[in-house]
Amino acid sequence: MLNNMCLNLGFNTIEASNGEEAVDMACSSNPDLIIMDVIMPKMNGFDSTEKIKSISETKHIPVIIITALGSREDLLTGISKGADDFLTKPYDFEELSMRLKNNLKLKKYHDLLKENNYILEDKVEKRTRELQQTLAELSLAHEKTKAANLETIYRLTLATEFKDQATGSHIKRISMYTKIIAEKLGMEQSFIENIFHASPMHDIGKVGIPDYILLKPGLLSDEEWEVMKTHTLIGARILENSESSFLKMGQIIALSHHERWDGTGYPQGISGQDIPLSARITNIADQYDALRSVRPYKRAYNHEETYEILLKGDDKTNPGHFEPDIHSIFKNSHTKFKEIFETFRES
Repeated sequence: MLNNMCLNLGFNTIEASNGEEAVDMACSSNPDLIIMDVIMPKMNGFDSTEKIKSISETKHIPVIIITALGSREDLLTGISKGADDFLTKPYDFEELSMRLKNNLKLKKYHDLLKENNYILEDKVEKRTRELQQTLAELSLAHEKTKAANLETIYRLTLATEFKDQATGSHIKRISMYTKIIAEKLGMEQSFIENIFHASPMHDIGKVGIPDYILLKPGLLSDEEWEVMKTHTLIGARILENSESSFLKMGQIIALSHHERWDGTGYPQGISGQDIPLSARITNIADQYDALRSVRPYKRAYNHEETYEILLKGDDKTNPGHFEPDIHSIFKNSHTKFKEIFETFRES
């Protein structure tokens, strides 16, 4: 009777002979709506409904359960099993028509939403791929720009070092000394990378110092020394107003790497924590390398002599010039400084 009523309403139907078959047909045929009788062999209507609602492919199919008139128990059980609607016996043609149309309308809305979700997911996936491709291209462009910037920095610094009768080996050594100290201080990776590339620019201002002062083989006069000290200010001017993190730190180091922890340095005479950390690190790295290197006014000291000078002081150097923590790191890591110098020794 119910099947005929559905056919008269213009719907195509398929019938299952038991509850298990109903579940199988729901999975294989994916109907738009299921009318479930409670009393069926092998698996009753409630269990069949629960099973259908537990399967992702069929859980959105509306299920109308047939109940006896006034059966509150069937209503509660049906709701607990996931039923979407109920149809009472004896069947009323108009009620059946209304319930079928309402549930099919909900199914249509669900199918439309599902289709839109698929479209949206496809668009999101496509857009994600496009964004990933764009990010990859930007990353590559950034790396190329970064490499170009670093090459420019290296060449500019190297030009300055040649003027001071040093070589590119000095640049490499300063980078590695400062990296060791920054790592031992537990600094973030970004700081370590910045100081590695920025510290070789510490003396870039020497490009503005006259050769007769820069290369003088003897002691400088007071007037000449005042001119020499201006290389810190010149270097800061050369590197100022840059957007590059390397150059920003390079400017700080160029200006302040001759400041001393006890306040006896130059050009500003600042002390302690007022000296930027990157400059405090570069200070001891530069001091070590300068002592190990030949200069127009001095011979090169070996590692042991340099270690003693930096640790205990001499007529020009005092342990109080250095931040205690950084000085302690040098003391505990001085053999690594020696290894770096020996590996990248001047030709």
